Amino acid sequence: MECMGSSEIGNDRKPRLAVFMPSLTGGGAERVLLQVASGIAERGYEVDLLLSRVKGTHDEGLPSNLAPVRLARCSEMRGRAMAAAAAGKAWPDLLKPVILPAKSSWALRYLPALTGYLEERRPVAMLSANSWPNLVALWARRLAAVETRIVVSERIHLSERVTQLNGKWRWRHLPGLIHVNYPEADGIIAVSQGVADDLMRAADLAPGSAVAVQNPVVTPELLAKAEEPNADPWFAEGNPPVVLAVGRLHPQKDFPTLLRAFARARAVRPLRLIVLGEGAERGRLERLAGELGIAEDVRLPGFVANPFSYMSRAGVFVLSSAYEGLPGVLIQALACGCPSVSTDCPSGPAEILENGRLGALVPVGDDRALADAILHTLQSPVDRALLRNKGLDFAADPAIERYLSIMLGTAPARSRPGV
Repeated sequence: MECMGSSEIGNDRKPRLAVFMPSLTGGGAERVLLQVASGIAERGYEVDLLLSRVKGTHDEGLPSNLAPVRLARCSEMRGRAMAAAAAGKAWPDLLKPVILPAKSSWALRYLPALTGYLEERRPVAMLSANSWPNLVALWARRLAAVETRIVVSERIHLSERVTQLNGKWRWRHLPGLIHVNYPEADGIIAVSQGVADDLMRAADLAPGSAVAVQNPVVTPELLAKAEEPNADPWFAEGNPPVVLAVGRLHPQKDFPTLLRAFARARAVRPLRLIVLGEGAERGRLERLAGELGIAEDVRLPGFVANPFSYMSRAGVFVLSSAYEGLPGVLIQALACGCPSVSTDCPSGPAEILENGRLGALVPVGDDRALADAILHTLQSPVDRALLRNKGLDFAADPAIERYLSIMLGTAPARSRPGV
């Protein structure tokens, strides 16, 4: 583990805080955590950014007020053994989700280093994100025997994730681990009310134990980047409208349904499709585009540094996901003034699009309904100024203040049951 100076906190300095995140790769969760960490540091706090891998697509744009701390990786066997030690007499509860699976979660391999960090640096509070890192954070505090406040955050619809990965023991039995361990957290944050409700239901947590805090998505920097030039020739005047999607090329995003919908819509009028993002599904998507006869009008450029200049120029933004938490790309598209359509997946799109008032919602996996929504939106788009105003509901500063207050224990970390 790399360290960054003295752990002593003087009377004239704000306390040290920590954010535990997997890497600096280009996912939405990583982008949000970076925004939270940087926003907290801007308020005068020392923030340790704890990473399993330092290099990644966000590396060059790492805010100057953050210094990454690389956590050393241990063997899978040692990680499992330390998790069992943290469980104590309850170690049999870890047999199926942690000890016996052929492959353990990556997060377990950083449990020893995270424990050592807490013993040495003793931050006042630490924020983690996603189920397995959250569990590792709680186990690390237990092993380190420190008073660090642990705030866990869930960014995805738990029951849908478990259903998708039900064939893997460590996911099938995850809700039970959450049920036993999350009550030890000093705060449980969900990125949307839908995620909060599902988490409490799926893991049988006490009503009101999770609180919804919107992601800090819209910043002045985002709005400025939306106005930057974009030299992509498909945006040249007189060309067909561009349908835009942004996200990992992963089954969760269900881009095959988008390709089929695009093929239907393109048969009605000239259109082009750009999908920004990278992932294991690239080969499958390229083959499907060829089979559908749309390859000449579909591009997959991979990760781009400024997707917002695409959003501000696209004819329609499409979210085709099977499940989400609070899809930041949909919020970003609205903030850029881009008319949008989405699947009505759990959870988030209905909350963002105000149950269809600001953009069509269609059933998950229904390419015919998605094609109809794309064509209708291009024909009768929602006013772009209205969409930009909605995007401002997700301004970064209020969300960062809420995260900070929960980490410090100065605001309630529980919601009222039924809220």
